[in-house]
Amino acid sequence: MTTIHHEDLVQSIAAALQYISYYHPRDYVEALAKAHEIEAAPAARDAMAQILTNSRLCAEGRRPICQDTGIVNVFLKVGLEVRWQLKGSLDDAVNEGVRQAYRNPDNPLRASVVSDPAGKRQNTRDNTPAVIHVTLVPGATLEVTVAAKGGGSENKARLAMLNPSDSFVDWVLSTVPTLGAGWCPPGMLGIGIGGTAEKAMLMAKEALMQPIDMGLLKARGPANALEALRIELHDRVNALGIGAQGLGGMTTVLDVKILDYPTHAASLPVALIPNCAANRHAHFTLTGNGPVFLDPPRLEDWPAVTWQASPTARRVNLDTLPREEMEQWKAGDCLLLSGKLLTGRDAAHQRIRQQIEKGEALPDGLDFNRRFIYYVGPVDPVRDEVVGPAGPTTATRMDKFTDFMLAKTGLWGMIGKAERGPVALEAIRRHRSVSLIAVGGAAYLVARAIRSARVVAYADLGMEAVYEFEVQDMPVTVAVDSMGESVHQTGPAEWRIRLADLVHQVGGGKAPS
Repeated sequence: MTTIHHEDLVQSIAAALQYISYYHPRDYVEALAKAHEIEAAPAARDAMAQILTNSRLCAEGRRPICQDTGIVNVFLKVGLEVRWQLKGSLDDAVNEGVRQAYRNPDNPLRASVVSDPAGKRQNTRDNTPAVIHVTLVPGATLEVTVAAKGGGSENKARLAMLNPSDSFVDWVLSTVPTLGAGWCPPGMLGIGIGGTAEKAMLMAKEALMQPIDMGLLKARGPANALEALRIELHDRVNALGIGAQGLGGMTTVLDVKILDYPTHAASLPVALIPNCAANRHAHFTLTGNGPVFLDPPRLEDWPAVTWQASPTARRVNLDTLPREEMEQWKAGDCLLLSGKLLTGRDAAHQRIRQQIEKGEALPDGLDFNRRFIYYVGPVDPVRDEVVGPAGPTTATRMDKFTDFMLAKTGLWGMIGKAERGPVALEAIRRHRSVSLIAVGGAAYLVARAIRSARVVAYADLGMEAVYEFEVQDMPVTVAVDSMGESVHQTGPAEWRIRLADLVHQVGGGKAPS
């Protein structure tokens, strides 16, 4: 009989969560490097270069790949011959591992979990509790998979209860464009088919824990129907032209994973969950011989890709920016921002609106007039950092606040990631504002442009407090210009046509891989 001790499990989970916060899986780095080599869309290629550069910097500095260090998912396969020596429940041990990982003073991870989700939504401050799945299996070991799932990709999970005669391929191809870019492509798609609603969703999540092997699969050819479907969906999703960060391009997904399960004769449950560019997961086995600490990857395995700003990028001083200059920017323009800006996410926007609607003055220092707001919740700094990794959050979530902020606060522009919806597009056009994007998945690289940071309001909101950042040459792209034109509409539309033309030229029914 194998005995699993409390501290062995706690230490192993804590170490694995630290590991995946700053080390990409090697298979992801290799797949993204190959996609970067063949990418013909300049904006998408630039985004991939930022993600790859960020990945290497995080591996060297052991700091988080993304500021959203995720909600923890843990899959436990417990051997029937395993015995336990725990201080409390199995969940208690797992959550203690999470707590230690997220409070590690050398590399603190952002606490993003809130309790009372339909009420006060108070941050638990240590990212507990984890979402835990336990399966009993034959054997005398404990197999553990840990993942840290960011909100941007988790929010794009979809479930459909199709009719048995419906095409799940058609459903996937019609659903992926509705996900937008908030899940930070290029990444993976996990798909679960069959079972019941909850079983399909669980399979889709579990599928994302598998290694990226699409290149190998294509080289040897499919061995069964599901592998053939993986190849078909990989090619057809990429033919949509969504591209890296939704900017239009050749690669939207690096792999598609499918798990299935028998289902009711009247049912066809299908679930889809994307994995973002952080792609955080790790696997280890406890045998009763102490904790497990994963071996670090070799830094020489990272590709020789170093992001550099485009020579056509325009330098912008936010402190002296004339409105006339801002209104001349066009969707797709590359900018390097310097000067001061404010930050704010969902909770801050909600509180600002409530205070203004009540006729209350905003806190001292919280003046948005003629300024830009950056949608971000940074990681706490360590050592000589002024701020930890500070990549953008999904701008789309702030759409419902956009008109109010532009009309009532004097705000000029916004910075986030992903597309803006119809309500925000109209508000931006009407107020002659702009919406800019930074690259999701390049949080440590972005943070290097931040020269100073201080909390100016709502410190009680934790990572959602309002900061003032002073930045120097912060790389952004104009996502929506003052006329309301969106690069997230024009970019994919252009590349759908280009990829269709390429397929026609080579004479075949599938997109290039």
